[in-house]
Amino acid sequence: MSPQTLLQSVQCCNQWWLRLFFFTVLLICGQSAGTLLGRLYFNEGGKSKWMAALVQPAGFPILILLLIIFHIFPSSCKAKDSKFFVSLFTLASLYFSFLGLVSGGLTMMYTYGLCYLPVSTYALICSTQLAFNAVFAFYINSQKFTALILNSVVLLTTSAALLVVGVDNTNSKGGSDKQKFLLGFIFTIGGCAIYALVLSVTQHLLQKVLKSVTPVVILEQMILQSFAASAVCAVGLFASGEWKTMATEIHDYRLGKTSYVMTLVWTAVSWQVYTIGSFGLLFEVSSLFTNVIGTVALPIVPVLAVFFFDDKLNGVKVVAMLLVIWGFLSYIYQHYLDDLKSKKAFKKISDENTECPPCV
Repeated sequence: MSPQTLLQSVQCCNQWWLRLFFFTVLLICGQSAGTLLGRLYFNEGGKSKWMAALVQPAGFPILILLLIIFHIFPSSCKAKDSKFFVSLFTLASLYFSFLGLVSGGLTMMYTYGLCYLPVSTYALICSTQLAFNAVFAFYINSQKFTALILNSVVLLTTSAALLVVGVDNTNSKGGSDKQKFLLGFIFTIGGCAIYALVLSVTQHLLQKVLKSVTPVVILEQMILQSFAASAVCAVGLFASGEWKTMATEIHDYRLGKTSYVMTLVWTAVSWQVYTIGSFGLLFEVSSLFTNVIGTVALPIVPVLAVFFFDDKLNGVKVVAMLLVIWGFLSYIYQHYLDDLKSKKAFKKISDENTECPPCV
């Protein structure tokens, strides 16, 4: 390989790590802020579960602005080239009719969990989606497991499981009602399983069916999926009759009318930030890695709850945070080893190969 081609390969891999870091920050910040704002909505007098579910995908117009920017300033270097043109009809049929509608149901399932469960218990149950995704990724995406990846999965799952130790299930709205607690548990764990399946199916569709994973296509998928999910939640809001009580809910919101609106607006923005980070990691790496980063964010929520909801930061949560850091570094180190292996392989490529090789 010529020095120019080798330099291009190294630069491409360095850019990949920067993109990985960027999407990781978006996912962690978006998930943490969205979860805390969702809890704030219910704690301060919010009662409409359909409204709480609707605001999660309803911020998709932000993605339209990003799509316009991509069209005005097209990227000169793409990580993965599109093999054929994907029509809007194909995207709509796949993502509106299936993934979009399923996402609408998922938001409602997670809303019930967040409403009826304490934050720490909710985070614990959400960590199970990593185990679900590991199974789905193995069978659907042919995900290879190394000792470091398995170590990461075990550590991250264990760290989230520790959060439930010493937590009083009556410290949150609905926690003392056993029936609601059980309902929240069922909805949350069911949502985790379905969400893990959706991630694996999405990766499979991108790589095997659509065979097009450019940033523009990713944004189009996110917009259509969020639009469909918003439509499902909007129909549920009106069909359930909860829209009739919105005026009373706004008036009775303990933080005031302005805070009520801002809570919903920033919840919508936060979950779109999470969506961008989630799809970005799915695009750059895999569905399993996306879930690993999502699990990293789970113990952060109880720590932030110490400042926002007067939760106690005990030794168990500190240990959970240390396990999260260990598990995260374990997974990143595996990708670092893969990166080194790829760079060694680049040197053996003939000078005639001028394409930018994959980083993973």
